[in-house]
Amino acid sequence: MPETNPPAPLPDPEVLCEVQARLDKARAAHPVLESAVIDEVLRIVPGKRAILSGQWQGRGVVFRLAERHDAERQAREWQELVRIWPVMQTGRYRVAEPMLFLPVAGVMVVERVAGQPLLEHFWRSDPNRRAQHLRPAAEWLRLYTEGTESWRAGNAAGWLARAERSAAQQPFARLRAVEGEILRHLHTLAGSLKEAEWRVAICHGDFHPNNLILGRDRLTGIDTGGSARLPICKDIARFLVHMGRRGMIPSGQRWLGVDGQGIETFVGVFALTETERRLWLPFFIGVEALIRVERKGMKKGRLRHAEEMYAALAGDLAGLPG
Repeated sequence: MPETNPPAPLPDPEVLCEVQARLDKARAAHPVLESAVIDEVLRIVPGKRAILSGQWQGRGVVFRLAERHDAERQAREWQELVRIWPVMQTGRYRVAEPMLFLPVAGVMVVERVAGQPLLEHFWRSDPNRRAQHLRPAAEWLRLYTEGTESWRAGNAAGWLARAERSAAQQPFARLRAVEGEILRHLHTLAGSLKEAEWRVAICHGDFHPNNLILGRDRLTGIDTGGSARLPICKDIARFLVHMGRRGMIPSGQRWLGVDGQGIETFVGVFALTETERRLWLPFFIGVEALIRVERKGMKKGRLRHAEEMYAALAGDLAGLPG
């Protein structure tokens, strides 16, 4: 059964009033927003942004309202959506349509995508049929990245330092112990990668299954605000580790703590080199495991899954050929 999260707390009424006032002000200043109607508050990050669903010009949309100091991030997100939209506006693999951007008002409007988040679909579907969605997820990312790929000098040391900083914040003793083992293996991998190049591209930046919406005839990526030029193996690791630390192993075969068939699927779709498969991808799976720090108050089931994944990851990293 899925590890369900508790319902998100309702936004503070004062914050809701502020959000509504901001939208009303934008609507008064920009007639193009006259038909905007809010149906639901999806998420509010105080001081940064509000994400709302509703209607605009007869279509279901998502409104993203940015605070002033979050405007630069919003502009980058819009620019990236406009860049990738011609590539992924039709067919099986898509992104949400960019519809309106009013930088002065801090308002961005994108298509509201119908369907079910992929991780949710994994939990609700027949366990014997879950693995069929691994390849479409890999193909979605491949389409997103393939036009911007290049090879550059790698920098394993920088990512290793970030993983070490995050691991130092781990509040649970049992997880700290196994994370120490993972770090030792990452140091070994980083030594082997010192002179290696890595393949980079403009990646999604937060590529996990709940940012893929499975519809009747399409798989649509959302929340591309973190898009940046990154090592491709980092985005792949993000997807696999997000599932692994929640106990979702669609194929039932675990390797490096995550879905083993998922690894092989991404290896095949991206035609990963031997160095990417044997070194870079295991390295980034370890990095991704460490930089997402568990927090006090997390459900026991989530902590149990994390411990299981990290123990399996440490064991498989130890068995990698030197």
